Amino acid sequence: MGSVQTTSDCKPVGSYPPTGINVLIVGTGLAGLTASIECTRKGHNVRMLERMDDINTAGDMYFMGHSAIQFFRHWPDLLREYESISMSNAWLQTFKHSGEQMIHPIKVSERLRREGMGDTPPGAFQMRPLVYKMFVRQVEKLGVKIEFGKKVVDYQEDQARKKAMVITDQGETFEADVVIAADGVGSKSQKLVGGEVRARSSGRAMWRAAFSSDHLDKSPMAKEFFGGLGGEKNDEPMIRTFLGPGTYALTLTRPGTIIWIMNHDVTGSEEESWTHTVESDEVLNNMDKGVGPVPWAPVFKELVKITPPQTILNFELFWRNPQPSWCSPGGRVVQIGDAAHSFLPASGNGATQAIEDAVSLASCLEIGGKENISLSVRTQIRFRFVRCACAQKLGFSNAELLQDTDWSKVKIDPKRAQPKLPAWIFKHDPEKYAYEHYWKMAETVKHGIPFDQVDTVPPNYPVGYRYESWSIDDIMEDLKNGRPVYMIDLSVFNTWSSSRQELVENGGAETCNRVPTSSRIPSRTIATKGRVGSAAAAVASGDVSEGVSIFVEERVQKSQSGETLALPSRVEQSHYARKGRRRSAGAR
Repeated sequence: MGSVQTTSDCKPVGSYPPTGINVLIVGTGLAGLTASIECTRKGHNVRMLERMDDINTAGDMYFMGHSAIQFFRHWPDLLREYESISMSNAWLQTFKHSGEQMIHPIKVSERLRREGMGDTPPGAFQMRPLVYKMFVRQVEKLGVKIEFGKKVVDYQEDQARKKAMVITDQGETFEADVVIAADGVGSKSQKLVGGEVRARSSGRAMWRAAFSSDHLDKSPMAKEFFGGLGGEKNDEPMIRTFLGPGTYALTLTRPGTIIWIMNHDVTGSEEESWTHTVESDEVLNNMDKGVGPVPWAPVFKELVKITPPQTILNFELFWRNPQPSWCSPGGRVVQIGDAAHSFLPASGNGATQAIEDAVSLASCLEIGGKENISLSVRTQIRFRFVRCACAQKLGFSNAELLQDTDWSKVKIDPKRAQPKLPAWIFKHDPEKYAYEHYWKMAETVKHGIPFDQVDTVPPNYPVGYRYESWSIDDIMEDLKNGRPVYMIDLSVFNTWSSSRQELVENGGAETCNRVPTSSRIPSRTIATKGRVGSAAAAVASGDVSEGVSIFVEERVQKSQSGETLALPSRVEQSHYARKGRRRSAGAR
């Protein structure tokens, strides 16, 4: 099939003619399964390899954003099943880690209305086993061939033959026009794609457990506290969040099931595995470490005590610094999901962005056609990289929010105890975006325009956000020194336009409208990594740097209360400078 100019009409399943593109997908996580489903719909020939002997449908719960289910409109059966298992009717309740209730139970839909988000939710918590089984059944219906027990240890490509290959630990070779590496943060594709950038521990891990709610009968205390559900009939899911110094936890009670998850410092027994378990004694011996003088609530410890043996996962969280290279030199091997970008759980974005990757890639390959596979792969990466890097940073911002909660402010504004779910994430449609902007973005690839200088395609990340390379070490150093993680471009403080463009709050994204090039002052423009402390210091000295910090603090407070701000006038800039002078004098 030749390359075609395609409109933004997203055709229903079965209507795309064969492309002749042979796709090999490595990995059967959400990214791989979605890629299989969508690549089949787009007319590609699909095979899958899985290193385990079966698809792992174990696990507990995770958040799935609205942007990740946009493609369900092409799959009516998937949509109906998803709606039947989705916890969109869940209730939320918030506590201190000590057990003191801080926010009364409220239905998710009501919370969204209060925040001015209408009835379109940014997403919903899902049961991982139910969603995985739903995807697996769809793949089976399509007749996609999955070969199990195939552990890929090497990725290769032959640019002359326009082929990509993988080698298994048994010495087998599998070949295709394009290989999609969807095999997680430890993918062996990294050597070919971007060199040996090691996945490293984040220093954090998650204890996770899911079991029958019948076990609550073992403890009257735990049953009274965690047994309650939401709704008038006491039959709707109840999610309870517990926030403490350097830690947070979630519990889910739904008919027949109880789940608890706790974020903690590594203890030494962690593994990145959905089968590695520890016993409750290990959790009880470590959960109070690092939380200060106030221990975890006795009722939460009771929940841990009654957790059945061989149920608690100790899942280590690994991280690879953002890198713009997700494909091999010839563009025949491409990473998606955690293989390309890892997320902290606090981001609520890992599953969402993995699915977006798959939907976008399947579309790009269909639009470009078989003769443009390499171009399509590189275009896909331009669609995805900055968006994902920005969403990754959001994970650190949310983790900071959850692990360092100011309860005096939460009582006034409950949103301060809730992770940010900005509109630029959940309102995105990756398929529609690809069909509308493929050829414009492909031209930037052909002409070698740096990805951070593309101005012909509207961003699918916060307007005004300008990417600059950053690392987990940068973030950790800032947090260590008390500098919060913001995603605001502080350069606008010195480049206000006379029109006082509105700041785009995007649900708390901490960013601002792009200032016209003509109004910028190049000599004073800051390329910030999103680090308020260092960026503010770069603006100028003394008064102005403190003024910027105060401005940011006030912006964040007001944005979290739903108020929209305008860019400060010159008079207001002077006002912030005076505030900065007073703060500087006080510090001295």
